[in-house]
Amino acid sequence: MEDVVQNIKLKLSSPQDIVILSHRNPDGDAIGSSMALKRFLEKQNHRVKVVLPSECPITFNYLFENAEFPIIYDLDNKAAIESVKAASVIFCLDFNSLDRIDRLGESVLFSQGTKIMIDHHLDPEPFCQHVISDTSASSTSELVYFFIKHLGPMSSFHPLIGEAIFTGIVTDTGSFKYNTRPETYLVASELKAFGIDDYGVQNRIFNSLDAKYLKLLGHCLANRMVILPELKTAYIYLNKNDYAEFTIGRGDTEGIVNYLLMMKDVKLAAFITEQPSIIKISLRSKDNINVQQMAAAHFNGGGHKNASGGSAYAKLDDVIARFTKVLPNYVQ
Repeated sequence: MEDVVQNIKLKLSSPQDIVILSHRNPDGDAIGSSMALKRFLEKQNHRVKVVLPSECPITFNYLFENAEFPIIYDLDNKAAIESVKAASVIFCLDFNSLDRIDRLGESVLFSQGTKIMIDHHLDPEPFCQHVISDTSASSTSELVYFFIKHLGPMSSFHPLIGEAIFTGIVTDTGSFKYNTRPETYLVASELKAFGIDDYGVQNRIFNSLDAKYLKLLGHCLANRMVILPELKTAYIYLNKNDYAEFTIGRGDTEGIVNYLLMMKDVKLAAFITEQPSIIKISLRSKDNINVQQMAAAHFNGGGHKNASGGSAYAKLDDVIARFTKVLPNYVQ
């Protein structure tokens, strides 16, 4: 990382117009890493905007305290595209292929700005001049922390930056249950030393649910859960009628798939949802079951060994049938 950061330092030695991008349907890591880097770079007198393809779950609104809210392409595509075109530096966080940012990808591809990727997913595409890619990292937020330390000075670091990074790490590791390495705990320790409110962050993320979410969760577990004991697998599906009945919005289904892995004999879990024009699938697993391979091979997706996702332009029943058909290839 040090050699790459030294080259980036030269570009950032004078004030720049910077855009920070992350992927569609941003999660805690996408938002946390973006807001942490934005706050730090603004301390270095850069002009920084965060641009996202789609809206953020309201769970993470605390990350925007005393900060400019991200520009959302779905809500203001003109402002989003103009910001990318005007940027002298573009940071691409938590994604490594342009299709993850939809129509913004074309603007990034033809931008004359310096492009910098910081990401922890497999197989990065070569569209950035500078790449910090480490698949062993727990999260992009963890990598952003080390990037900030190399970039310096740490006198510009403050608890709001730390809480954004901690948000990304906590959400991408399931509260330190998976995707961790020794460095992950080192970062958490140093963030605690900087004075972040680690309990407060987790409380805002996990203990701020409303009745609507709990009712939806109850419906999923009581009426939409299917267990395949011979394959040590369980899945939940939601159709369009479910979305209408429970007025499901962005972020309302976050984390539901993880409940399936609470069962002792379930090693692979899936959450399959019928969107207006596409079927989405989220995959989680325990131990050595590689759901990233399944997502890439059968659902035009990817991610991590134990946490991945994908999609398909097909009927809900057909996607469920495809999922159950290929299961024996991944579950022993």
